[in-house]
Amino acid sequence: MHHLLSDNSSSTEVSEFLLNCFTRSPSWQHWLSLPLSLLFLLAMGANATLLITIRLEASLHEPMYYLLSLLSLLDIVLCLTVIPKVLLIFWFDLRPISFFACFLQMYIMNCFLAMESCTFLIMAYDRYVAICHPLRYPSIITDQFVARAAIFIVARNALVTGPIPIFSARLHYCKYNVIENCICANLSVSKLSCDNITLNRLYQFIAGWTMLGSDLILIFLSYIFILRAILQLKAKGAAVKALSTCGSHFILILFFSTILLVFVLTHVAKKRVSPDVPILLNVLHHVIPAALNPIVYGVRTQEIKQGIMKLIKKGV
Repeated sequence: MHHLLSDNSSSTEVSEFLLNCFTRSPSWQHWLSLPLSLLFLLAMGANATLLITIRLEASLHEPMYYLLSLLSLLDIVLCLTVIPKVLLIFWFDLRPISFFACFLQMYIMNCFLAMESCTFLIMAYDRYVAICHPLRYPSIITDQFVARAAIFIVARNALVTGPIPIFSARLHYCKYNVIENCICANLSVSKLSCDNITLNRLYQFIAGWTMLGSDLILIFLSYIFILRAILQLKAKGAAVKALSTCGSHFILILFFSTILLVFVLTHVAKKRVSPDVPILLNVLHHVIPAALNPIVYGVRTQEIKQGIMKLIKKGV
């Protein structure tokens, strides 16, 4: 299935790659193209609506909603980085991708996915302070706190994920240029090289588990404290209100980590599942949470719902 670039000269350098989606199940492309297009439009539309509502509605100019805006921005960038190219492959069979575009996509995917996980962590902390220390909330979670958190989110993930595409781009690609994936995932690309890729694998493994692992552990710790505080709240109304704001977060975090977990498990159980399953999950992981995030928040948060209604009425 690999394209051999040259039989005799190992010095021939690859200038572009070919993305070979679903080699074992080509029919998947046909039945996936329409749902994926609709999911993409839904994700773009829902996140844009949420961003516009938070921007225009003065009552939503609060730290919690600023964090939500950041999540929407990250979702939009992740979606635009991955899904249009996948759809071009599905609809028009445009499989070539330039060397530069491939490594840029790899960087954005790794960096923004880690930023998203980090944003969930800050949001969990926001809810923890709101429920466990309600009186101190206005003095702890300020606009300045959100600005600092945003700088931390960008800096940590931009620096830690930077070496991933750099290590991959520095490898020597001399023979094969067909990536058995719909996207430029680090390990799918680097295994085409003629060099030893142990460093790549090791760095991705350590960086990935250190960042996502520590984020998830801290997120779940926050929710354990929150649950404990809720169970101790005597007033029924307070507990219900507190639970509903956390419910939205928890649904999204659970979804984010479930797809990630399934993706990891299918990689581990390679022998038992078709290699196309992790590829499909990887693509869906860039669009399903992006489509769900604004909808879950929009439906579950009264203030956002009212904000959207106001905008619609103004428009009409």
